[in-house]
Amino acid sequence: MEKTQSIRTSIIGAGPRGTSVLERLLAHAAALATDGTGAVQLHIDVIDPYPAGPGHVWQPQQSRLYLMNTQSFYPTLVPQDPALAAPVAGTTFDQWRAEQQAHPSPSLTPDERAELAVLGSSDFPSRALYGRYLRCTLDELTEKAPDGVTIQFHETSAESVRPAADGTFDVGLAGGSTLRTGAVVLALGHVPSRLNPEQRELQGAAEQLGLRYLPPAVPADVDWAAIPAGQPVLVRGMGLNFFDAMGQLTEGRGGKFVSNGGKLDYEPSGQEPLIIAASRRGTPYRAKAALAGYYPASVTLRYLTDAALERFRTAGIRPGFDHDLWPLLHRDTLWAYYSTLVRSQPGAVPDTAAFLTALEEALHPHAHSAAKWEDGVESVLAVHVGPRHRLDLPGLAAPLAGRSFASRTQLDAAVVEYLLDDARRSALGEDDPVKMAIGALHRGRAVLKTAVADGGITDESWVAGLRGWFESFVEGLASGPPALRSEQLAALARAGIVSFVGPDPKFGVDRRNAVFTASSPWVDGPPVAARTMVEALAPGNRVSANDSPVLEQLLADGLVRPRLMMTAEGAPVQSTGLDVVPHPYRPLAANGSVTENLYVLGLQLSSSQWGTAIAAEAVQPGQPAYRSGQRTLRDADEIARAILGL
Repeated sequence: MEKTQSIRTSIIGAGPRGTSVLERLLAHAAALATDGTGAVQLHIDVIDPYPAGPGHVWQPQQSRLYLMNTQSFYPTLVPQDPALAAPVAGTTFDQWRAEQQAHPSPSLTPDERAELAVLGSSDFPSRALYGRYLRCTLDELTEKAPDGVTIQFHETSAESVRPAADGTFDVGLAGGSTLRTGAVVLALGHVPSRLNPEQRELQGAAEQLGLRYLPPAVPADVDWAAIPAGQPVLVRGMGLNFFDAMGQLTEGRGGKFVSNGGKLDYEPSGQEPLIIAASRRGTPYRAKAALAGYYPASVTLRYLTDAALERFRTAGIRPGFDHDLWPLLHRDTLWAYYSTLVRSQPGAVPDTAAFLTALEEALHPHAHSAAKWEDGVESVLAVHVGPRHRLDLPGLAAPLAGRSFASRTQLDAAVVEYLLDDARRSALGEDDPVKMAIGALHRGRAVLKTAVADGGITDESWVAGLRGWFESFVEGLASGPPALRSEQLAALARAGIVSFVGPDPKFGVDRRNAVFTASSPWVDGPPVAARTMVEALAPGNRVSANDSPVLEQLLADGLVRPRLMMTAEGAPVQSTGLDVVPHPYRPLAANGSVTENLYVLGLQLSSSQWGTAIAAEAVQPGQPAYRSGQRTLRDADEIARAILGL
C-alpha cells in the first residue's frame, strides 16, 4: 500500500549547486511516483537575491568578454551516473550547445545566438552563455516537476536559520518574513568576505586621500567605467580575475586585437588606462594547452592511481601529502615530461630505449630501498639528458625566480618573452613536454581530490603540504586561461598599455603624493604609482571571515563551526571551511554535536574536500571518468535522498 509523506525543505543559494539539489530532489520524487513505493508531497523553497539557475556568478546579462576557464565539453549541471536516479530534464552544457545550434530557443538573445553560432566543443564559452544554459535547465526542470512537488522562488536573502521547537527550522528572510521548513541546504557558493587588515588599511587610505580602491569582487559587479582613461591603475593579482579586468579595460573600451603576420597586435581606442600588473610570481598563470579533451590523451598516470589509494586504505594508512601522495604524482610528472620529450624531440636523447628503461627503473617505488628515489632519477638524467632539456618543475611555476632586472622595461620584455613562449607551447599541445608535465599534474589533481574526500589525509600534511604549497603551485600551472589571453597580454605590453611590477611585490601608500605604490625587490628603479588600485583576486573563501548574514548567524549561534586542524607541531589552525560529518555533509555545532537536517554543499566544504570551486565534469568519450569529476552532483544526490528519507 502506498503511503504519502509531506516534506518541506529550503535551499539557500540558487546558483549551480543549489540548482543541483533541486534537480536531485525532482529526480527522486519522480522515481518515487513511478516505482510504487510511495508518493511524496514536497514543497521546495529556493532562496537567493539573484535569479535562480545562474545565481550571482553566472548572470546571462554580464559582459561576453568574461570567459569560462573550461571548454564547452567540460561542465554539466545534470549527473550522468546510471547509479543515480534518472534526471527529469536537462543535459550537459555541450549537448545543450549543440541542440541550441540546431534548434535555437526563442528565449535566446541575438548576442547569445551569435556566440553559439561559432562556439565549438573545444572553445571557451562566455560565463553569460553558461548562465543561459543554467537558466534554461532550471526552466526545463520546473516545467517537468512531478505531481505533488511545488517550488517557490524567493528573490531575497536568507538572514538566519534557527531551530524551532518541533524539530524544524525557521528561515528568516530579508524584509522580516519567516519560512518554516523541515530541512535546510546551505548551497551558498561564493559569499562576500571581510577585508584583511592590509586591504582595510588600503581602503581607509583611499577614503582619506581621495584615491580609488576596488576590493576583491565578482568581476561582473565592478564598475569598470569608474577607472579613468590615460591614467595608471595598479592591479594586484594575475590569475583569472586579472584577465577579466584586462578585457574590460581594453576591448571593453573599444580597442581591437588584430592578427599581423602570425602575431597578435593591439590597436588602442585611446580610452584605456595604463594597467600596471602585479603578482607574487610576477607573471600570470600558464595558459592551457590545446587539447582534444580536458586531459591530455598521451598522459596516463602510472603511480598516483586509484589502486595506489586503495593500497593505503587496505593498509589502514591515512596518507600524508608530502610523504605519500606527492612522491607518486612527482613520478608521474617526470615520466610525462621525459616520455613526451623523446617522442616529440627525437634528437634530445641519444639512446631513447636505454634512457626510458633506466628512468622507469629509477621511478619505480622500491619498498625495501633506503635510497632517495630522486637521486636515482638524477643519476639517470646525468647520463642521458643534457641540461637544456631537463625539467625544472619549480621554475615552471616561478619563471622569473632567480632573476633581477635593471629596469621595468627589461622586466616587461622578459614577461612578454615568457607569455609568447608559453602560448607557443600551448599550441603544440600533446607534443610539448612542459605542457604534458602540467597535464600529469592536472590528472593527478583529480585523483588527489578523491584521496582527500574519500579517505582523508593527515591534518598536518593538509596544512603544510596540500594547502601550504601545492595548491598555489598547481593552480599557477594547470588552472590558467586560454592561450589567446597570453597572446593578448603580450600584445598589450608591446603596445604600452600594460606593464609589470615584478615578483614578490610590496604595496603601500605614499601619503605625501596621495598615490598607491608597488615595487619589486628584483627590479631596479622607483616604485610604480597610481591613484587607482584594483584587487583582481577572488573574494576569500574562509567561513570565519565571511560577510554573509546567515553564515555569521549560524556561527554566532553555535549551529556550525569552522574546522580546526592540527599542525605537525600540535598547534590548532582554523581551516577555511566548516566542520562537517559525511554522508551527506552535515555541520558540527560548537559543542561537537551534529546539526541534523542542515546540509552543506560546495565551497563551505573546503576543509573536507579539495577543489570545491570547480564545476561538475561531464563524461567525455575516451577520457577517464574520475570519481571526483561529478562529486558535487553525488553530494547533491545524497542530500536529496536524506531529505526524502530514502
